[in-house]
Amino acid sequence: MPTTTTPQDETAAERFDFWRTLIGRSFVPLEALPRKTPDFHAALRSARLGPVQVSVVDADPHVVAHTRRHLASDLPDFVKLSLQLAGQCVLTQKDRQVLLEPGGLTLYDTRFPYTLDFDRRYRMLVVMFPRPMLRLPERGLERVTATAVSYQGGLGPVVLPFLKGLADQVEELDTVGTPRLADTVVDLIGALLAPYAESARRPEDDGRDRLTRRILSYMEQRLADPYLGPDQIAAVHHISRRYLYKLMAEQGHTVSGWILERRLAQCHRDLADPVLAHLPVSTVGGRWGFPDPAHFSHAFRTAYGISPSEARVAAQNQ
Repeated sequence: MPTTTTPQDETAAERFDFWRTLIGRSFVPLEALPRKTPDFHAALRSARLGPVQVSVVDADPHVVAHTRRHLASDLPDFVKLSLQLAGQCVLTQKDRQVLLEPGGLTLYDTRFPYTLDFDRRYRMLVVMFPRPMLRLPERGLERVTATAVSYQGGLGPVVLPFLKGLADQVEELDTVGTPRLADTVVDLIGALLAPYAESARRPEDDGRDRLTRRILSYMEQRLADPYLGPDQIAAVHHISRRYLYKLMAEQGHTVSGWILERRLAQCHRDLADPVLAHLPVSTVGGRWGFPDPAHFSHAFRTAYGISPSEARVAAQNQ
């Protein structure tokens, strides 16, 4: 996607209105509020890596808000990671507030309201992806949301240069990036956040969180099995179906809903992958637990609004 900039031949107010509309369409529903500045200019560069969106925002001071009014929208649950590249930002979500300066990064959850307050010209990398891709237990995600993540310790010195590389190459990612890169990006983010998600754990949470992680990992590894279901999952982990349902409900999912969402995401990724363009659409579905082509097509259209064939053509034309 080419860089989109605010129009040069309009007033500052008109440019800001253009920006407000642009970011509301490019991310999740948002409100933008201007700060008192003599002028306003901004630019947005974005690329799609399967279900992952990588964006670089370069703009004059303003405030962005994802409010309770926006939560009523029928949208998938996304997680957003922001890496401050220049300037600074104050992120507020729930009862937490974090100051991001260059090199600082944090995670926030689009299921809840948040604000981003920029008091000076800034540049920021935003990586947005479906929440299930992160594979963190709900309590782990809650622990890490809207907290400062150090780029100096742990995996910071490894992951930060990678994220900066994405920002530098965002205009080329649509052509040189592949949907396979999406999983790599999110896996690296998950590895970076894992120590923070584990911190401040209550002793009684240990066993339950470990079990939940094992269940999520088990399901992820067996998405291709068309017979994967609650009975098998519960039996392997020596728990009742009722307790399995309870653990998944704590993640905001049903068992079948989680499996379906992840299968469809993998199919969507493979359909957009030029390396797999020779595979029939039905084969792509079969690879991820959809042995019935008609069922696969119906489920895919319900989730994405287009057929698998149309998704493949759309990806080829990007």
